[in-house]
Amino acid sequence: MQLKADDVRLNWVGAVSLEINEKGVMPWRIPHGIRNLYHSQLQEKASMPAGVRFSFHSNTEIIKGQIANTPNDSQIDLYCDGKWIKSYDLKNANHFLFENLPAGQKLVELWLPQKSTFLLKSLELSSGAIIKRYDDTQLRWITYGSSITQCAGAKSPSFTWPAIVARQNHFNLTCLGFGGQCHLDLMVARLIRDLPADFVSICCGINIYGASSLGPRAFQQSIIGTILTIREGHPDIPIALISPIYSPTRENSKNAAGFTLAQMRNEVFQTVTILKEQNDENLFYFDGLTIFGPELNQYLPDQLHPNAEGYRYLAANFQRLVVNTIFGDSEN
Repeated sequence: MQLKADDVRLNWVGAVSLEINEKGVMPWRIPHGIRNLYHSQLQEKASMPAGVRFSFHSNTEIIKGQIANTPNDSQIDLYCDGKWIKSYDLKNANHFLFENLPAGQKLVELWLPQKSTFLLKSLELSSGAIIKRYDDTQLRWITYGSSITQCAGAKSPSFTWPAIVARQNHFNLTCLGFGGQCHLDLMVARLIRDLPADFVSICCGINIYGASSLGPRAFQQSIIGTILTIREGHPDIPIALISPIYSPTRENSKNAAGFTLAQMRNEVFQTVTILKEQNDENLFYFDGLTIFGPELNQYLPDQLHPNAEGYRYLAANFQRLVVNTIFGDSEN
């Protein structure tokens, strides 16, 4: 059974937009039609479908996809009814193939590469297979951050920390982790404002420290502007603001703007305090050192990014501290 990539029964969950042309379908994490309004480096990261999965109900026992060649080291993960089945290596591949799927009707989810682009040309299922659209009605979670949220170093796409947390809590994830590009851009704040959301988390500071893109005069004001912009579209939902995780070489070293990482954490905390004084009762602060602190230094091979095992620890701490604080100590 052959399907076109733009078949309406395929739901690209977690994608902000789809670029559809004669080549196929490519998911984006920004509105691709106005992508030139975003910084060029952010556009590059937004073309990588971190956290995106295309989903459908089917009784198929085979899934074969024709794709644009993927030169980078990346994978696609298959889940059936929420259970991991297999990862497929996409490096230098122009297709993927999963065989011997569980028999019967099931929810099929394919988690797409978090560190390379992905363009689907066509999809092949078992002969005579039944396929139905899946609409994800779970709680909608948007998480915004840096490469530590995009998670190139994760084992595979479904083992990034946002993916782990989303599956554990039955969240409908939209991941806005943009490697090197989390600078509290107004366009991203507007995007989050305009997307449907029940919960937003923002991990901010490390890219701003690294690029010295905002100094002490502008950093706090940029956080305030971001939160107030999001509140225009989501006045009452919980928003978690998380300061930078541990990075030993940056803790007490000033960048070109005069910030240490420790100072930035204090700025984030003070900003949340100011906003809560303005009656934002659903804004929460979490110290990045409690999410990933010095006790986990062995899982920071480059002193900045967690490795695959480190992302599992980060997910567990995010669950325990952030999700359980906001939603209670139970799965949602």
